[in-house]
Amino acid sequence: MKKPVQILACLIALVLLAPLAIVVPMSFSSAASLEFPPPGWSAASYARFFASPDWMGSLWHSVFIATCATLIALTLAIPASFALVRHTFFGRGAFNLLLMMPMIVPQIVMALGYYTYFGELRMSQSFAALIIAHACLALPVATLILTAAIKSFDRNLERAAMNLGARPLRTFFLVTLPVLRPAVLVAALFSFIQSFDEAVIAVFLSGPDTGTLPRQMFNSFRMEADPVISAASSFLLALVCAAIFAPLAVRLVRRRLPGAAVVPQAARS
Repeated sequence: MKKPVQILACLIALVLLAPLAIVVPMSFSSAASLEFPPPGWSAASYARFFASPDWMGSLWHSVFIATCATLIALTLAIPASFALVRHTFFGRGAFNLLLMMPMIVPQIVMALGYYTYFGELRMSQSFAALIIAHACLALPVATLILTAAIKSFDRNLERAAMNLGARPLRTFFLVTLPVLRPAVLVAALFSFIQSFDEAVIAVFLSGPDTGTLPRQMFNSFRMEADPVISAASSFLLALVCAAIFAPLAVRLVRRRLPGAAVVPQAARS
């Protein structure tokens, strides 16, 4: 039974990694358009990506919008998650459904709604409109992650802190939040990715001065099939890999430091 499961897992991994085996080689292609297999090898696409104001500007726009949207989503998701897990109130199910609505409704429908709504407010093609829309998309993702973490939280830790004289707000910041920190970081990561990768709403709401990287990639592919798209995709893939493996590298370095073995003994004493 174990071997078929392993084979199935390997097949799924191959399906997921197959597009990368095409995109990454194409980023080093010398062709004038997207072509696979590459007729030659060149780093010109990367040079154009880093030298182009349009590509780099859209990259920084995406980073700025995703960061702001993540902060807003976490600010709303943390109290909402506590309310859903620890309190019973009228309309709780409707409130939960409302939070999950951006995941249920197709993004094209959400984009049309945002386009009309922000158009009436004269906020279309602005950073504020994109940040609010992306925060709404990231909110259900953050809420699901935090809700699962809060359900498994041991409330005896909070009771012990309150018995020692800590007020509820102090207990939250000194006991609850540090324990939930991994879940908050994971929620922030997925919220950032949700905003950074979003393209449909960005096409409707972003303007010439607020374009995001997914919109730039969409426009470039639609108009000219520019090979810079593959360079941008490979660069983002490298950033994701660096973000994943950096903590592992830090842990490995800490374990090999001379004083790493002394820390646990000092902590026990």
